[in-house]
Amino acid sequence: METVWMVSGMALVTFSIRYLLLPLSSRIHFSPIVQRALGYVPPAVLAAIIVPAALLPDGGEIQLTWRNPYLMGALLTAAIGWRFRNMLVTILGGMAGFAVWQWVLRAGWI
Repeated sequence: METVWMVSGMALVTFSIRYLLLPLSSRIHFSPIVQRALGYVPPAVLAAIIVPAALLPDGGEIQLTWRNPYLMGALLTAAIGWRFRNMLVTILGGMAGFAVWQWVLRAGWI
């Protein structure tokens, strides 16, 4: 029951912050420089989430090796995204590449 209260509280805070600022959104105008800078926020947040997970899969030391399926999957996903610029193709290709690489490593082929 404690978890339900915690999740409900987090949802309430998140909703309140966004809902209270919504009426002000039509009155706030950013300069073109700020608007351009805000365009970099989603990739920066995504990189901040993915890079530690890819480089530190077990939470220990950095694993910069081809035997790290998380790193290989992240690199493959970045390459697919850069080449095709299609979100669905990028996600499916990255997941497939990660799964295949993990399977190859577990099978002992490499």
